[in-house]
Amino acid sequence: MERTPPIPVELWEQIPPPVQAVLWVVLDRYEARIASLEAEVGELKARLNQSSQNSSKPPSSDGPHVKRKPPRPPSGRNRGGQPGHRGHHRTLVPADQVDEVVVCAPTRCRRCGQALQGSDPQPHRHQVVELPPPIPHVTEYQQQRLRCDHCGITTCGALPHGVPTTGYGPRFTSIVALCSGAYRMSKRMIAHFSREVWGVPLSLGEVCALEQVVRRAVQEPIDEVRDVVQWSDTNVDETRWREQNRRAHLWTVVTPQARVYAIRRSRGAKVLHELLGKDYAGTIGSDRAKAYDCYPLRQRQLCWSHLRRDAQAMIDRGGPGRKVGEHLLEHANVLFVWRRWLRESQWSRSTWQQQMGGLRRSFRQELRWGTHVRCQKTAATCRELLAKERALWTFVRMPEIPETNNSAERALRHPVQWRKTSYGTQSEHGSRFVESILTILATCQQHQQNAFAYLTACCRAFFNSTVPPALVPQPG
Repeated sequence: MERTPPIPVELWEQIPPPVQAVLWVVLDRYEARIASLEAEVGELKARLNQSSQNSSKPPSSDGPHVKRKPPRPPSGRNRGGQPGHRGHHRTLVPADQVDEVVVCAPTRCRRCGQALQGSDPQPHRHQVVELPPPIPHVTEYQQQRLRCDHCGITTCGALPHGVPTTGYGPRFTSIVALCSGAYRMSKRMIAHFSREVWGVPLSLGEVCALEQVVRRAVQEPIDEVRDVVQWSDTNVDETRWREQNRRAHLWTVVTPQARVYAIRRSRGAKVLHELLGKDYAGTIGSDRAKAYDCYPLRQRQLCWSHLRRDAQAMIDRGGPGRKVGEHLLEHANVLFVWRRWLRESQWSRSTWQQQMGGLRRSFRQELRWGTHVRCQKTAATCRELLAKERALWTFVRMPEIPETNNSAERALRHPVQWRKTSYGTQSEHGSRFVESILTILATCQQHQQNAFAYLTACCRAFFNSTVPPALVPQPG
């Protein structure tokens, strides 16, 4: 096919053929270079425009330029509780549990000044809660060394059974672990808090040592929980972590019974096999990361929230892929509305499944159309979704399965905030403590269990060499 000269034909014909050939080579080279630079600029612009609305970036990374949802218009009502709102008040401590009662009886009438006598059988109760001075209770064990008159050997007295060798009791040890794992205090802050509030001097090394005591104390219950999640439908996700200033990943597995965390250097399938087992038979809710491809599509449920963000990214990129993104986003929005109607019993399960079948066929047609658009990223996303299309609709066959992995993403919010202030862990032992305390805190919260009481019970069992309490309540 004859090419059109880059300059007027009459001028081009005056150029000798050998020079024309050289010019064509130069032009081809520059056109390829320009196309490459344009693609690179487009990629950089797309990265610059990424936000939590069109990518997997967290909302905390959004700048002030990111357009948020428009605020709700003012309702015209005053602030605070509205008429008919059920009030919430502080519950009074029962009278038999009050430490001190002060009777405030009037002596004279507030109108005429006449002296008053008698007592009120139902007085107005006003309670003031105050903490006692935090005075630590110190028990000293004097281990005497006695010399034998027969052989001359010195024997030291043994500590009573259950006395911790660390020098700190189970409650103090548990509070240190909570300050670190639940309230994200640094080692220095914990030591400062201990000295200023409790009057107990604590070194940074002792903070680390107490954390490891807690890790060993809860190891048995955590091993039991890891076995439990391998027999349940799960929601799985991972996020970045740092261990010894090297890249690592913090994984979470969320089930209706427990939440398990693990820090590993790998983001591959071997971590999934470790957490779920190679013979895992449940359903995995996740994003479209390649690590999850080690399990068949029939066992997976891809996250529709991620798909909505991908569709929004197509819209934000503009160009030929914009229409595809709009159509995919519309299908996703309809899906979430219909899903809500099923949960609210506005639709029966049979009606919902029938309507979802039509939505699935329409969605598949949109994906096929998207594979032919001239936007490479949009076409690649549509091809990937077509290849894994079966895993998008597992929740239709099994309505008890969520259509997103939002529960796993929410489970990672606290660790991500911890990572931003701590910059990860500095040792493998530190990583083991982080994953242990996160598992304890999240699972206790899931079962509305007091984490401090549970950690104290585990530490007490550890010091007494007894069996710790189960983390997941047994049925019945």
